Amino acid sequence: MAGYLVTDKKKVTTSRFQSMKQEGEKISMLTAYDFTTAQILDNAGVDSILIGDSASNVMAGNSTTLPITVDEMIYHARSVARGVKRALVVCDMPFGSYQVSREDGIRNACRMMKESGVDALKLEGGVEILPTVKGLIDAGIPVCGHLGLTPQSIHKFGGYGLRAKDEEEAAKLVSDALALDEVGVFALVLEKVPAALAAKVTKMVKCPTIGIGAGNQTDGQVLVYADMMGMTQGFHPKFVRIYADVCQVMTDAVGQYVTDVKDGSFPSADESY
Repeated sequence: MAGYLVTDKKKVTTSRFQSMKQEGEKISMLTAYDFTTAQILDNAGVDSILIGDSASNVMAGNSTTLPITVDEMIYHARSVARGVKRALVVCDMPFGSYQVSREDGIRNACRMMKESGVDALKLEGGVEILPTVKGLIDAGIPVCGHLGLTPQSIHKFGGYGLRAKDEEEAAKLVSDALALDEVGVFALVLEKVPAALAAKVTKMVKCPTIGIGAGNQTDGQVLVYADMMGMTQGFHPKFVRIYADVCQVMTDAVGQYVTDVKDGSFPSADESY
C-alpha cells in the first residue's frame, strides 16, 4: 500500500500551510526524533514533521519536557531534517532557550536554524513572548505558536489537565491567539482545550490551527508518533487514536530473534559467509 492520499510531491512550505487553510484541506502533522522514522513518515505523506521537545519523554525517558537542551534538540532536528524531502519540518525551542530575554531567544533560534536544517521553529506561550516571536520573524525565521496546555509550564499548571475551561483563561487564549496571528506566526498549535473554543479560535485567526486534544474543527492535527503507533506503554489519553500495535510487533520480533539465536537456527547457512 503506497501513495496514500498524497500525489503532490512538492515541498510543503509555510505558505502552503496558508493555502491549505484557505482551500479547506486538513493539515497532518506527526512528531519524529530520528532519521529512520522521519523517512518513513515523510514517505507516507505526512504534511509536517515536528521535532517536539517531547523527545525528552519519548527518547530520553524524562517525566517532563523541561530537561532537554538546545544541543539535544539540534541533534534530533538535524537527524530528522536529513530524512525529509516533502514535509515541512518544525522544531520546538526547548525550555530556557527563549524565556530569559528576546536577545537570548533570537540567538538560540538562529543557532538552531543554522545547525539543524529545519524549516521553522515552535515556541510555547502568548503575549508574554510576543517580542521574541516578532524578533524571530523579523530575523526571517518562521514561527509556529503553541497555546492551551503548554508542557514547558507544567509545574505552573500543576498537571496535564484540560486548559481554558473557565471564561478568564479562555478569553486569554483567544487574546493570545489573535496577538500571535497579528505578529505573523504561520501556524498555531492548540493543545488540550475545549473543542468549541478551538473551533472559535480557528475561525478568528488567519493562520492555520493544529489541534491535539482540541476537537476536529482545527485546520489540522498533530500526534506524537510513538503514541499513535502504540509504542508508548501505560499512556493512553482520550485524544490519541492508536493506529498500530508496534510495541507488540517489535516484542514478537525480538522474542523470535532471541529464540532463533538460542536454538542455533540463526544465522542459517544462507545467512553465513
